[in-house]
Amino acid sequence: MKYLWQIGNVALRELGIITRNHIYGFCLIVFPLMTVFFFTTFLRDGVATNLPVGVVDEDNSAMSRSLVRNLDAMQNSRVVAHYATPTEARRAMQENHIYAYLYIPKGTGSKLFSGRQPKISYYYTMTCLTAGSMASKDLKTLGVLGSSAVEIAILSGKGASKEQIQASIQPVRIDAHQIANPTGSYNVYLTTAFVPGIMMLFMALLSAYTLGMEIKFDTGKEWLRMADNNIVVAIIGKYIVQTLIFLLVVFFFQYYIYGVLKFPHLGGTWSIVRLCLLQVIASIGFGIFAFGLMPSLRMSMSICSLWSVLSFSMCGSSFPVSGMDAPLQALSWLFPLRHYFMLYQVTVFNGYPVIDVWYHLVALVAFTLLPWLVLRKVKNAMLNDVYIP
Repeated sequence: MKYLWQIGNVALRELGIITRNHIYGFCLIVFPLMTVFFFTTFLRDGVATNLPVGVVDEDNSAMSRSLVRNLDAMQNSRVVAHYATPTEARRAMQENHIYAYLYIPKGTGSKLFSGRQPKISYYYTMTCLTAGSMASKDLKTLGVLGSSAVEIAILSGKGASKEQIQASIQPVRIDAHQIANPTGSYNVYLTTAFVPGIMMLFMALLSAYTLGMEIKFDTGKEWLRMADNNIVVAIIGKYIVQTLIFLLVVFFFQYYIYGVLKFPHLGGTWSIVRLCLLQVIASIGFGIFAFGLMPSLRMSMSICSLWSVLSFSMCGSSFPVSGMDAPLQALSWLFPLRHYFMLYQVTVFNGYPVIDVWYHLVALVAFTLLPWLVLRKVKNAMLNDVYIP
């Protein structure tokens, strides 16, 4: 009962600090919610559409004009300019006016209809990987469809049946299925990785900042005195308010994407709640641990910033960890976001039991327990350290 009373007093003190210091309000509520609405609004269409592309049509025949119209009608591409030469189109692409261009040389139509094999070219930029890949996909499809249309006309003229034409054009028919994300929405797989990662960044930073401010304003002794110099009680009381606020924000995010935006998920409510809880306490635990390693406001926040930013590359959302070099695969275990992402993919997104990825759950629990290794250093810092800007 004594410890509960002390935790309550420390929590009330922390609540007063949060209400007086506007940085807490922005980092706890405003910035995380801005991140949620920014990403979900920015990617609301799921995939990029109407990417600007150009055309160099030296043939200017009925067939070439039909190709250009078909390209403009595709979902991902929009023809915004015609260029006289490939040099002009290439310069426009290098200046980021277009992401790709189609080059149709003179005589393409006559060669195609006379049975000779014409060559059309397309060029696309890969400085923007997503835009370049999507534009190249449309251009490749256009080339296949253009040659198929002529072959259909020739075979029809020779009296071939519909089945014979289909077998000639497409000998092997592909039946593709996109599991769990059937629409291929960028919103589904980017938002669910980036937003939690940014939230975890705020959690770790604010955890280190909270302890650093006690040294900066020389209030650490007062904080410990309220807990009867029991650092465990002091830590629990100090972070219980932040934990509850962050949990509310994270639960709102999960409700918004699954309840309002209807993101696909096969896992149940308990899988989501468990993941949210681990996300918050593991991030706060890492922030406290970073401060314990470097009991300095500036250095501990720098560690949290560096580690959190690197986690976006190491979590496996943009580049698979299995494709990285062995040392980087081992290093990925040191990032909380990696374990969050694996638990999300397996238990929430695909609905498999947590036993399949129990080691990632244990890793997040380990991040939660990291502060136990540095509690003595945190206490000594509060009692003895002097703030150095």
